[in-house]
Amino acid sequence: MSRTESVELTVLCLIHKNDKYLLQDRAKDDWKGYTLPGGHIEKGESIVDAVVREMKEETGLTVYNPKLCGVKQFPTDDGRYIVFLFCADEFSGEVISSDEGTMHWISKDDLQNVNTVEDFQELLTVMLDDNLNEFQYVMEDNKWKIKLK
Repeated sequence: MSRTESVELTVLCLIHKNDKYLLQDRAKDDWKGYTLPGGHIEKGESIVDAVVREMKEETGLTVYNPKLCGVKQFPTDDGRYIVFLFCADEFSGEVISSDEGTMHWISKDDLQNVNTVEDFQELLTVMLDDNLNEFQYVMEDNKWKIKLK
């Protein structure tokens, strides 16, 4: 039995300032709604370099000192999909949108008024709670369940 598996590596980043989050209204149908900007880690690229690059591409902002604040994972047909979750409150530049979606500053109080992706609240909980590190989808009783650890 092999102890290795195919893994897809990605990043998401919560860019925040003054009780506002920079969220992307995603254009793609596979994960529709307001969510965090992010993308795939390129072959040979460091994880931190990937989050800095993706934020520049999708938001127009250069983030500084992004902090790893959790991991999201779920099984795929041939392995696992891993998302490194970052937070950043140091950045420069002007916000732009991309083909991935339109960027919006959303206040914490207005989050309930926007159509976020299905698992956004759990994602945010893991990222903001210092006692949590992991967001995992598992199959139990033929249903997907979310486990936060």
